[in-house]
Amino acid sequence: MPTPDAASSAPHSPPPARPAGYAVVGLGQLTLEEILPAFALCTHARPVALVSGDRGKALPVAREHGIAEDHVLDYEHFGDLAGLADVDVVYIVLPNHLHAEYTLKAFQAGKHVLCEKPMAVTAEECQRMMDAARAADRQLMIAYRLHHEPFNQRMAALCQEEALGRVKTIMASNCQVTKAPDIRLQAGKGGGPVSDTGIYCINACRMVTGEEPESAVALAHQPKDNPDFAEVPESVAFLLRYPSGVIAHCETSFGAAESRHLRVHCADGFIDMEAAFSYQGQRLQLRRGSPTSGPASTEELLLKPVNHFAAEMDYFAACALANQPPRTDGEMGLADVRIIDAIEQSLREGGVVRLQA
Repeated sequence: MPTPDAASSAPHSPPPARPAGYAVVGLGQLTLEEILPAFALCTHARPVALVSGDRGKALPVAREHGIAEDHVLDYEHFGDLAGLADVDVVYIVLPNHLHAEYTLKAFQAGKHVLCEKPMAVTAEECQRMMDAARAADRQLMIAYRLHHEPFNQRMAALCQEEALGRVKTIMASNCQVTKAPDIRLQAGKGGGPVSDTGIYCINACRMVTGEEPESAVALAHQPKDNPDFAEVPESVAFLLRYPSGVIAHCETSFGAAESRHLRVHCADGFIDMEAAFSYQGQRLQLRRGSPTSGPASTEELLLKPVNHFAAEMDYFAACALANQPPRTDGEMGLADVRIIDAIEQSLREGGVVRLQA
C-alpha cells in the first residue's frame, strides 16, 4: 500500500520581500507550454519582459501574460534590458549554442541569469559564463528543475541516508522520439540526445551518489538510412564509474518511445521512479529485501507534486533578490558539460575516458 511521506518538500529559501521580475528569452515550445504558464503558480516570481526575434508572435503572448508592449524586445535590442528596472532575472530558453552568448549579454545588462541546460556547448563557454557572473556580482543558476521536484529530492535523500543500504548500481533511461526539423538534431548547434535528454541521467546520478564520475565509456547507434540522424546519433548508452565503486548505466535516445525511468540498486533493496524526468506523473517505490533470502516488501511513497518550473523560478527569485548563490550553480553546469565531453570522446575514440578529479 502507498504510504505518505512527510519529507516531501522541495528545497526552500527565505521568501523575498517582493516578487522578482523575469525576462524570458526565447519563445519556443518550452517557454510557451511550460514556463510562462508556470508563472501563474509562482509566489515570488512574475514575468515582466519577453525577448523574441518574432514580434508578431511575441505581442499576443505578452498580452496574455500581462507584459507591457514596451517590454517586448528583439535580439538586436537585447541590451535595452539594462534600462528595465523591473527586470531582475533573465531566463535563457534558447538553443544550446546560444546559451553562453546571451548569458554574457544579460550579465552585461546587470541582471541575474537562469539558464536552461546544458549550460553551454563547451567547458570554455561555461567558464566564461561563471567569470562574467563574478565580474557582474550577479547570480547564475542552471535550470535543473528536478532539484526542486519532491520525488527526485526524496530519492536522493533516501540514497544519501542509505535507507536501503549502500548504493551499488544505477540504471537511468531517458528516451523520446525526435523528428526533423528540430534544432536538437543539428550537431553544430549543440544537439544530440546526450546533451538534450541524457543530461537528465547524468545529473540524476550526481543527486543519488553525491559524487563526480571518475570515468566514462559509451556506445552509439547512428542509422545511415534515416536522414534525421545525419549529424547526431539516434541512441547512446554510456557507463559512468564513481569513486565509491557505484556504476551507472545510462541510455538516451531520440528514436525510442518515451521512457523516463530511474532505478537505484542498493545493498538491501532497490528504489524505482517512473516518469523520473518528466514534467509530471512521478511515482516512487521502494523494494526491501529479497524473496530468495526472506520476505520482500514493496512500498510506494506518496508525495505532493509541484509544478517544477514554478518551484525553480520561485527559488531563484529568492536567490537573486538576496544575491545569494543557488544550489544548481555554474559549477554543476560545467561538471555536466565535462561529463558530456568525456562521453563524446569515448564515442569518437573508443574505450574508457578518465575524467579529471
